[in-house]
Amino acid sequence: MFDNIEFANPQFFWLLLLLPLALLWYLFKHKEEMASLRISSIKGFTINSLTAKFRPVLFALRLLALASIITALARPQIEDISTRTKTTKGIDIVMAIDVSSSMLARDLKPNRLSALRDVAGEFIKKRPNDRIGLVGYAGESYTKTPITSDKSIVLNALREISYGDLEDGTAIGMGLATSVNRLKESKATSKVIILLTDGVNNSGFIEPKTAADLAIEFGIKTYTIGLGTNGNALSPVAYNPDGTFRYGMRQVEIDEALLKDIAKVTGGKYFRATDNEKLEEIYDEINKLEKTEIEEFKYYNYDEKYRSLIFLAGILLLLEWVLRNSVFKSFI
Repeated sequence: MFDNIEFANPQFFWLLLLLPLALLWYLFKHKEEMASLRISSIKGFTINSLTAKFRPVLFALRLLALASIITALARPQIEDISTRTKTTKGIDIVMAIDVSSSMLARDLKPNRLSALRDVAGEFIKKRPNDRIGLVGYAGESYTKTPITSDKSIVLNALREISYGDLEDGTAIGMGLATSVNRLKESKATSKVIILLTDGVNNSGFIEPKTAADLAIEFGIKTYTIGLGTNGNALSPVAYNPDGTFRYGMRQVEIDEALLKDIAKVTGGKYFRATDNEKLEEIYDEINKLEKTEIEEFKYYNYDEKYRSLIFLAGILLLLEWVLRNSVFKSFI
């Protein structure tokens, strides 16, 4: 009965303290009104003792009516809230992903590229109000998905990204420049590139610093991630006769100085991911750093419930008046 009911003026409930005071006053007054008479016999008196016993019902009806009125003054109501959200600060994000053969190294489980796909997928799902695009790069770069608000397209493209689509190598400058090209015409308030690599720049015809200057010119912030454990990692070192990779231990080489410089000059931040958990923490941190501002409008609809209490109080007072002037008339 009282589910979801709130009171607009709960301070009126203090008036309920009057009820026990009124009850004490009635009991005291009732004793004073009861005069004693000593007689030798009560023959000749006709007394309806049952009706007299129920005389306090009149006062009880008044108390209940008063309690109903006080509760009505507190304004019980059911609040219905509807909300509408509006994105006031949109963010366009391009994720530049290294798809060179070294991304098949198994220092992350099951390998670097698969671990990245899982973590990046969760990141995309947490950005429902932003537009996201994908760029893949190895010896050269290409746009896997232009920036779009359709997350299902981006997630499907992310699952499809793999080694072998491009000539092997690590063209960091090309990957960054292609990402800038995807964002330079964007009208979003904030434009962000998340560039991930596990190597050093050794391919492509655009220098990373030149691409970073382009990002600065177009107001694009770049977060860089160096992926790979410290020391050696089980990585592809050659091809087997059947065309599969032969794995061996190789030194992990990441140009951290370059990645730090790109992040610093563009206003971003550099991260190093040495395992699956660290990679997940990095994307969570970027998710917190790049917050989309959401303006929420709330609409309140109140269903007032005090009317039924006023009606109940009226019924109780009417019943008290009728009983006082009928059943209990000869005793009052």
